Amino acid sequence: MIKQSFSLTKVTAFSLSQSKHTLFTFHYKFSKTNMHASFSARATPTVKHVPELSPEEMDRVREQTFQKYTSVSGLGERKGKGVAIVWFRNDLRVLDNEALFRAWVSSEAILPVYCVDPTLFGTTHYFGLPKTGALRAQFIIECLTDLKRNLVKRGLDLLIQHGKPEEIIPSLAKAFKAHTVYAHKETCSEEVKVEKLVTRKLQEFVPPSSGGVGNEPRSLNATKLELLWGSTMYHIDDLPFGCESLPDVYTQFRKSVESESRIRNCIRLPASLGPPPEVGDWGCVPQVTELGLQSEKVSKGMKFIGGESAALGRVHDYFWKKDLLKVYKVTRNGMLGPDYSTKFSPWLASGSLSPRFIYEERYEKERQSNDSTYWVLFELIWRDYFRFLSIKQGNLLFHAGGPRKVDINWSQDQTMFDAWRRGQTGYPLIDANMKELATTGFMSNRGRQIVCSFLIRDMGIDWRMGAEWFETCLLDYDPCSNYGNWTYGAGVGNDPREDRYFSIPKQAQNYDPEGEFVAYWLPELRALPREKRHSPGMMYLKPIVALKHGYTKKTGDSKVAFSSRRAKPEDNRRKGHGDRRMY
Repeated sequence: MIKQSFSLTKVTAFSLSQSKHTLFTFHYKFSKTNMHASFSARATPTVKHVPELSPEEMDRVREQTFQKYTSVSGLGERKGKGVAIVWFRNDLRVLDNEALFRAWVSSEAILPVYCVDPTLFGTTHYFGLPKTGALRAQFIIECLTDLKRNLVKRGLDLLIQHGKPEEIIPSLAKAFKAHTVYAHKETCSEEVKVEKLVTRKLQEFVPPSSGGVGNEPRSLNATKLELLWGSTMYHIDDLPFGCESLPDVYTQFRKSVESESRIRNCIRLPASLGPPPEVGDWGCVPQVTELGLQSEKVSKGMKFIGGESAALGRVHDYFWKKDLLKVYKVTRNGMLGPDYSTKFSPWLASGSLSPRFIYEERYEKERQSNDSTYWVLFELIWRDYFRFLSIKQGNLLFHAGGPRKVDINWSQDQTMFDAWRRGQTGYPLIDANMKELATTGFMSNRGRQIVCSFLIRDMGIDWRMGAEWFETCLLDYDPCSNYGNWTYGAGVGNDPREDRYFSIPKQAQNYDPEGEFVAYWLPELRALPREKRHSPGMMYLKPIVALKHGYTKKTGDSKVAFSSRRAKPEDNRRKGHGDRRMY
């Protein structure tokens, strides 16, 4: 929630093109009327769907958008031969999908495939937590259902196969005599390992049409795995430096790409992508229970709808129908309701939404350009940065000491960690955020920074436990952004200036001054006076730890920071460092 009693000095720092008085009045009214229009601490808990469009309206937006990005002419004649496979991974969309386009150009028939990989439903590396929780599994299922439907509308279908990609993809290549498998490139070790295994297995099969006789090496005739870059706004080939020379500071990266790189246009597709090859059984999108998980329903808060159609609907809803882009920078630190931020991240993580599409839509919207329209781009560049940084850092991203190889004796106290993840720490702001995460699979950017700081600074718990719990729960989980953010929060990331402490009393005062957020997620606090909701005393759980950093009763000044670390209050961040994700 945006605090309602902003000082004029704080608000003018947003540098929107309005007078100080006008901006202050607008910010107060917006936060008061809009941020809590969806959820109220006093109201019966409700579920708000994101996007807030009817199925019919989402279908209309999808069809209009598909038509806008369909090339009537200019793609040339389709001259490819044989069969090409499109291996869908974290790119569950039709629009701006280079793998799909390249397959269409190079073949007579396309076989789209998705592998339900049991590895994704195993356990995390260090602490044995579920790699994919039920809420994200359900979201992915909805993404697959929508992808299958959209492919059918374009003359194709989606083959659903259960098993490891390194076994399924080569087997399909052999069965359909495919000359090429097209897929989008990933950057982290687990995903890269699968790519290498698929390549190795493909080299064992030589399509009959390629010959495979004489002195020509067998590997040259084998079905090729062609990996394409398609997960970022800036293409990796357009960076002004190689990933091994990536700047260690985000600001340097941002200034370089903004001045020296360009953002490519979205890829247009033909009206029809068909035909597919002859397939006896296309398979069915699985149910959550088939993945070894118990089905969970969102009982309150936000229910995100999976799939490209919903993603396009959300962009339309946020940019155009509600016209919220112009106030994004003002509202982005909220915590309650669907509209304080874009909420694009779950679809970006699943690849249901292209960051270049957001850029193009934002560009059209810039008729009313201000800091808010730019800030969406700013945070998409953060997302790009973490993706490229994962290439440079490799597995150091997942090590306790992080990329800086810091030697810290972290605690792995299970009781303390369980209290944190279950929302039973005795601090309402922490507990409310953790309950929102468990209930909806989502948490605000502000909330993520607060609970991260608390786990690491106040509880002294190994940051990897928090990162793996987020891996379990988050709808918008992707390894680059998740572990990148946690290494920064733990002070073991590239830039030591990001080593900050978030004071719970100050965060509560600034972002939930009337306790509306904590009262919504902790109903036992609803009856308390607003000024007591963040410090309920005996009316709530006893705090599990004492805070390392708070306020004196006399002046409200900060106490001495966590002495064993270089933690800094969050408002002392250097200019140019903003939030690190698009939520």
